[in-house]
Amino acid sequence: MKRITAFLLTVSLLAGAAQSAAALTIKFGTLAPEGSPWYEIVRDMAEEWREASGGRVVVRIYPGGVAGDEADMVRKMRVGQLHAALLSGEGLSQVAPDVHALQMPMMYRSYDELDYVRDRIAPEIETIMEARGFKLLNWGDAGWAHLFARRPVVSPADLKPMRFFVSARDTALIEAWKGEGYRPVPLAATDIHTALQSGLIEALITPPIAALSFQWFGLAKHMSDLKLAPLVGGVVISARTWRAIPDDVKPRLLKVARETSARLKAIRNLDDDAIEAMKKHGLVVHHVPPEVSADWERSIRATYPNLIGPLVPADMVAEIERLIGEYRASR
Repeated sequence: MKRITAFLLTVSLLAGAAQSAAALTIKFGTLAPEGSPWYEIVRDMAEEWREASGGRVVVRIYPGGVAGDEADMVRKMRVGQLHAALLSGEGLSQVAPDVHALQMPMMYRSYDELDYVRDRIAPEIETIMEARGFKLLNWGDAGWAHLFARRPVVSPADLKPMRFFVSARDTALIEAWKGEGYRPVPLAATDIHTALQSGLIEALITPPIAALSFQWFGLAKHMSDLKLAPLVGGVVISARTWRAIPDDVKPRLLKVARETSARLKAIRNLDDDAIEAMKKHGLVVHHVPPEVSADWERSIRATYPNLIGPLVPADMVAEIERLIGEYRASR
């Protein structure tokens, strides 16, 4: 009996070791901190992947910018140091600059317009990404971008004296803002909190749920209610890693990812809740009247000629504007 027990224990240990050895570990990066809605959704997706694959695919998440900013994550995926990531539109544009066109400021009036455009543009963007070595598993949203600042910002003139965050990778955007008399400060997203603390920047453009999740609003307590742009995002995996996943498992993982997309897009509905939560801790919301909103649109659209071409393909912007016009005409 002792020999049989020992034999069974050995077989069990060997089987467990073999299963562990056969498991594919996917290193997954995200700027989202633990406890944020994005992190919780990704964590759930990782667990569902493990179950759907029978333990053959295990996802190890690196949250809160541990793997670097989004440009770093894309670079690491290219060389195999990282395998997948949840990226904002800024990160996705490091793979396909066309994504910038999906979130041009002062272009959309509603999420309905964004959905109409994205549903028709997404296949083309996904094809571009695949040609560049990445597979987009799903789309998501980050919310509607607003201005957060140390002092009230209602008009463009209020922002012009302030130093504000712009991604260090977007040189064309930086020059476009400067050309209109603004003071952008190029930084990595992982440096925003420190820059607000030190006074290096006095403002940033970000969705309410991000301002709450990263606690940026504690240092920039004034928010304008002007909706600048709906920000997009999504989960990408390197093509090399996707090919390494067993063929019989891929459809199951893709199904989970597609189902997760609905949860990622639903984050847009958390904007109002995030604003109310921040107001309880000192956030002040400033109303932007319609006539001042028109001033913002003129000021921001004046930057378009410097962005279209260097930052985003002209044909993609033209197609999106055509689709928005088509949507509005039909309604």
